[in-house]
Amino acid sequence: MLTGDAIVAGARLAYRYTPGDDTLVLLHGTPSHSFIWRNVIPDLEASGRGVLAYDLLGFGASERPVGRDTSVTAQAGLLGELLAQLGIERCTLVAHDIGGAIGQIFATRHPERVAKLMLIDSVSYDSWPSETWRRIIRDHLAEHAAMPQAEFERMLTGQLAMTVTEPMSAEVLDAYLAPHRTPLGRASFFEHQVRHYDSAPTERVAPLLRTLRMPVRILWGEDDRWQPLSYARRLAADIPGAELVTVPGAGHFLMEDRPRRVVEEIGQL
Repeated sequence: MLTGDAIVAGARLAYRYTPGDDTLVLLHGTPSHSFIWRNVIPDLEASGRGVLAYDLLGFGASERPVGRDTSVTAQAGLLGELLAQLGIERCTLVAHDIGGAIGQIFATRHPERVAKLMLIDSVSYDSWPSETWRRIIRDHLAEHAAMPQAEFERMLTGQLAMTVTEPMSAEVLDAYLAPHRTPLGRASFFEHQVRHYDSAPTERVAPLLRTLRMPVRILWGEDDRWQPLSYARRLAADIPGAELVTVPGAGHFLMEDRPRRVVEEIGQL
């Protein structure tokens, strides 16, 4: 297993990589980082498959460069460069939330590099951001970025509570909040994440989904409060041969609510 940092296009990405056959690349979403895969990675590694998980630029332990484009479109470009640097010519993408947008963009741009694709509770089409975040981004982003730390953590805690069907433990919640518990971390949340909550990239890629020919599985928590199941059905209808699997009693952070089920579904890719 290799852990550390890779310098990709002049930026530092924190990653964990276990080489093996048929490499699985795990793409997280927001507001999270690669920590979300912690209950999934060990079993995947034990199966003998290669596993790469990394923090997107501006997230988790990766660099948070001022003025750098960290949109899903830019992240798709960084994904390609990271794979090349690690010598991964072809992989299976397992992509959650905005990671799903990155996966859609990368798979339609470079289908020869994607053997299989799994989208887990993914943003798509015009499914994001919520109307509340649209208003904040449009009218109040500077105010929110300047809010006191305690108020910011209450807001983010409320957001995280909506991602699961069972409350997170204090330890798990702390791990999600940890990257944002400094002035830089709080500013980065708005600069590198919220500022790029924008459906334009997923609306642009939508017509290209019909061109995908690799096996595609769509995995969705039936109680997802952020990405309605109707979008999963739309993806399944638009991607040729895509299989839709829904998980009862699970929310948006499927890897928190049902990690064993996620491992089982990935194992069928």
